[in-house]
Amino acid sequence: MPRVIFASHFPCVLQIIIADMTAQTASTVASNASQPFLLIRNLVKEFSGVRAVDDISVTINKGEIFALLGSSGCGKSTLLRMLAGFETPTSGQISLAGQDIVNVPPYQRPINMMFQSYALFPHLSVWDNVAFGLRRDGMPKDEIAARVEKMLNLVQLSSYGKRKPHQLSGGQQQRVALARSLSKRPQLLLLDEPLGALDKKLRERTQIELVNIIEQVGVTCVMVTHDQDEAMSMATRIAVMSEGRILQVGAPGEIYETPNCRFVADFIGSVNLFPGRVVIDEPDHVVIESKEGLHYVNHGITGTKGMEVHVAVRPEKVCLQLETPTLEQRASAAEQGHNCAEGVISAIAYFGNETRYHVQLATGLELRVSRTNAARHQDTQLCRDQKVFAWWDGADIVVLTQ
Repeated sequence: MPRVIFASHFPCVLQIIIADMTAQTASTVASNASQPFLLIRNLVKEFSGVRAVDDISVTINKGEIFALLGSSGCGKSTLLRMLAGFETPTSGQISLAGQDIVNVPPYQRPINMMFQSYALFPHLSVWDNVAFGLRRDGMPKDEIAARVEKMLNLVQLSSYGKRKPHQLSGGQQQRVALARSLSKRPQLLLLDEPLGALDKKLRERTQIELVNIIEQVGVTCVMVTHDQDEAMSMATRIAVMSEGRILQVGAPGEIYETPNCRFVADFIGSVNLFPGRVVIDEPDHVVIESKEGLHYVNHGITGTKGMEVHVAVRPEKVCLQLETPTLEQRASAAEQGHNCAEGVISAIAYFGNETRYHVQLATGLELRVSRTNAARHQDTQLCRDQKVFAWWDGADIVVLTQ
């Protein structure tokens, strides 16, 4: 029997319907907001039976600058090309804004890619290079003009529109390529070694400019680089890759200060690694024995007594001096002679802002130490072939179990 609703019931019924629709809309918005913008799940790419990308799963949030960092041949460029649609995955899923794009051709994806070589058309002016994609899409001329002027203004090249690419510096060419990539307002921007063609000083300056432009536009970005400094200074999060796999994902500070394995610790920056064995395992501290001595770690670890581990200490965490460290300097760790090594300075390298020392220990291990040159005429009194004491705090030790 059909349900009958009397006119007098309409206001109440409408309130219920509206409330229900509002609740459903809020639920949908909340669900969409909680979903990752870019989802990569169990992605595999094989070439002649060899896996270049080996079962990678990662999520990237909207507005992030996400860096794929690794040495040559680790699979990062192959992964980027699969996102762009230039390579077809052997298996796995790629979803952008909730849509599966694995079978979507490159020209239909809301994605733009900026190549290391910039791929600018040499016979076209800067203005025409930026307008090229918009003309291909059939955009009206007045809209193209407005969009191109906006992009050139964004990259601070408004007065360079009539020039050809060869009349620009490397940094200016890079900004033209970025303006062309952003002109079509992609949902996802892919950068393949974006600053690799620039010299060191220009690269450092352009890193900041590039991040500011990307954040101003609000586009989500995935970049590939083998340059640690580039990834650390530009990325919101970093994925460290090796042999087709992602070993660790995290913010730059997290990757540097708390690496999860020896490869990540050694690949990001410089690190001293001491192979050892856990001899004391307590909830609030552990003691690790190595050939170089005892290491007191003032926090617990996920491990067991007798486990083989590596003690990792960054060079800037190591203190270097001519005298034996006092109890006050090394707190309670000094009572048992922990976290201290004696050696001879084998090499010194001055870099202006810091000085790096190589200390040869009796065991044959070479300890790396870096000291900031805070004063202009700092008298360190440390020289080559000098006997020194190196020590570090237990809080600065990272224990690696793999």
